[in-house]
Formats: sequence, C-alpha cells, structure tokens
Amino acid sequence: MMIGAWKQMKEWFNPREVFYLLTVVILSLLLPLSFLLLATLSGAQYYLQTLTFFQYSTQDFPYLFHLALHINPCLLYVLVSIVSVGTLIQGLMGKNKIFTQTPSNSSSLSLAWILLCAFQVCVGLGIEGSIAAGLYEYDDDVSGFAAERSLLSRMIFLLGLHETTYVWCRMVVRPVVDDTVFAGARKERWVERVGLAAGLGILWWWRLREEVETLVVVAQVKNEQLMDVGICDFVGWWLYYLVVTIGMVRIVKGMMWMFMVSLCRRRPTAIEEESNQNDDKV
Repeated sequence: MMIGAWKQMKEWFNPREVFYLLTVVILSLLLPLSFLLLATLSGAQYYLQTLTFFQYSTQDFPYLFHLALHINPCLLYVLVSIVSVGTLIQGLMGKNKIFTQTPSNSSSLSLAWILLCAFQVCVGLGIEGSIAAGLYEYDDDVSGFAAERSLLSRMIFLLGLHETTYVWCRMVVRPVVDDTVFAGARKERWVERVGLAAGLGILWWWRLREEVETLVVVAQVKNEQLMDVGICDFVGWWLYYLVVTIGMVRIVKGMMWMFMVSLCRRRPTAIEEESNQNDDKV
C-alpha cells in the first residue's frame, strides 16, 4: 500500500508531469481571463463615450489599443459564447455529441487547436493593448463602476464559471496538451481538477469577483442614461446571466442527486422492515 502511494507521488513530481499540470491549468484559465478582459474593455468603452475616463483625446492611444477595444471583443464574445452555450446544453440535456466525448480524431483535434489559438491571440492582444494604453492605471475607477451584488449571486456565477471552465479544459485544452506532451489521450486525475479549481479561485479573489459585474452594469447604466446600448454590451449582459443559469442548473442537478441518493437509501430499509414483518407472521 505504501509502496504504491510512494510510486504515485513520485510520478506526480516528475518534471514532465509538473509541466503538463501547469500547462493545463494556465491554458484553462484563458476562459475566465476572457471574462475579465471583456469586463475591463466594456468599462473602458463606457468611460470613453462619457469622456470621463481619460483626460485627453482618444487619438493619442496606440493603434494596438484601438484594435483591442473595437475588434478584439467581438471575436472574444463569439468564442466565449460557443463554450458557454455548449456547457449549458450539456447541463440541461446531459448528453451532447460535441461536448460529452473527448476529441480523438484529427478533425476534432484540429478544431480544438483552432479554438485554443484563437483564445490565446484574442486574450494576448487585449492585454497588450490595455497595457499599452495604460488602462490598468485606472483600476480604482473601473472597480468602483460595478455595483455590489449579493454573495449568493456571486457564488452562483462562480459555480457556473467553474463548470464552463471545466468543460473548456476537458474538451479543448486537455486534448491539445495530451497530443503535444504525450502524443495521445490520457485519463484525467483528481490533481488536475484541484489545480484548476485553485487557479480559478485565485483569479476570482484577485480581480474577477469585482470586475466581472461590469458586463451587467454597463448595459444597465447606458439604458438608464439613455445612451446607445451596443451589441457587445447586450452580449456581455447575456453572457453573465448565461453563466449564472449554468450555475443554477448545477445546483438543481446537485439537489436532485442528493434526493435520489437519500431515496435509494430509504428503499432497502423499507424492504428490510417488510421482510421482518413477514418473518414475524410466519
């Protein structure tokens, strides 16, 4: 028993295994980073429209920032929507030809490569453009823009985001990393889930829990101020509540599972009592 546990621990601390685990966790965090980036750019667009966020003309910003602000969010909204809608379909229907089986053939693996590269380019371009424009120097203003939501609402969103990130990891990240590092598919281990949950928790506590609500508040504030609500603003609002819906579905399914487990435990007890009564009659 101890020898088997020691061999397993030795395998986990293998440099190749550590590199594999870190790569899977970092690439999986591209999805929650996309939500963070979209929220930041959404707040920046609002302040640019009201001319209160920056004290100088928008023409002074580099071309990379304009590209990240006006073109990058559209592509990123489409990519995040694909993963989020697929996660919701899987949660509601249980089985989905696209999201229930790990990609194994060349076409599915190529699609996973395309999605992963597209996410990397969009997130990298958005971050570089934001840094080039000095966007993160105004963190206090952007953070104060979002309204405080209840703890329950935040926890439901976090649960839905974790489910979406897990589907993204299982369907896109792991097949690509498995093919690159080990040249084939391998079984998922619990340490990968722990690492993914820990990485998401750190990112959530660092910035995401405060700034992601900008996706909802921007559309609401623009509507109240009679400003034009763009398609990106509406999609951001829709994405936030889509992830909340995924979290609610996860909670309902968990409650149903607990109910079925408790029901299955009661049935043997009832059968045993009936059997004892029959024995007493005999």
